Amino acid sequence: MEIMIAVAVLVVLLSLALPNLLRSRVTAMEVIALANTKTIANACQFYRGNQGTYPDVLSDLSAGNVPYIDSQLSSGSKQGYEFIFNRTSVNSFTLNANPTSGELLGGRHFYADESGVIRGRADGPAGPGDEIIQ
Repeated sequence: MEIMIAVAVLVVLLSLALPNLLRSRVTAMEVIALANTKTIANACQFYRGNQGTYPDVLSDLSAGNVPYIDSQLSSGSKQGYEFIFNRTSVNSFTLNANPTSGELLGGRHFYADESGVIRGRADGPAGPGDEIIQ
């Protein structure tokens, strides 16, 4: 009888703690994705300052003797997020950071462009009209 009560207490405690633990993980992944979005946007500005144009593809930021970002981030996927880079013209680009469905359910989506402003949205890919995050 005592063992059953102890097991029941453990089940109740786990059922209370698990949602908070999962939400903390999602929040941590969002913070990392936001930092990575800012890193890519800043790297694009440095690249443009050195090359005179924005990179054609994300992997251009890790090429050369002194890479602007690490090779894992330039692959387009890191820590539960997919980073989609598009150079829209010589003077502009867009960057979307979307949570990958298998690893991060419920994470926010982020958007950045040459302005350096990062925008976010909870229910789908973010764009230029969404809420300013940073």
